[in-house]
Amino acid sequence: MDYYSKQIHQLIEELARLPGIGAKSAQRLAFHILAQPPESVHQLAKALVDARDHVRYCRECFTLTDQEVCPICANTARDHKTIMVVETTRDLAAYEKTGKYEGVYHVLHGAISPMLGIGPDDIKLKELMIRLQGDVEEVIIATNSSLEGETTAMYLSRLIKPTQIRCSRIASGVPVGGDLEYTDEVTLLRALEGRVEI
Repeated sequence: MDYYSKQIHQLIEELARLPGIGAKSAQRLAFHILAQPPESVHQLAKALVDARDHVRYCRECFTLTDQEVCPICANTARDHKTIMVVETTRDLAAYEKTGKYEGVYHVLHGAISPMLGIGPDDIKLKELMIRLQGDVEEVIIATNSSLEGETTAMYLSRLIKPTQIRCSRIASGVPVGGDLEYTDEVTLLRALEGRVEI
């Protein structure tokens, strides 16, 4: 039995398609939207349509932007000789929030996953190799510590090694505030191998 009219039901269904939004969250969002003044709803709809119509890949690093070149790549104060390779634009944003990294990025838009049918040609690896023909001194591989991220990191390091460009991998290990007794063996081993002098 339908409790809502066709349009309310359709709105809830569309919102429920968003990642991380279940049926109850979609219902809450739908009723929140319906309670807003019409101009607020039109602004939201316009922002969605404008973003979909105008956001594209940066010509250099392949992050999402509404310009031909993203603000990071366009910034001449950044170190363009150091490239951090990340899986997604969200990963780039996470590093930018630290305020400590001064190089540029390359967004792969995924990771190699033979089980999911994602190979090297399905992510932005060729584009990275083209960038490495320029004046690059270091590539920092900052893929996730998942099986796919590790596979991608190994594949990348093998591609980069013949270029004589310095290639490094971000350290990973015990999270701040984590208890050692609850940390898995692989994470503990990575933390041990990535130790630094204090």
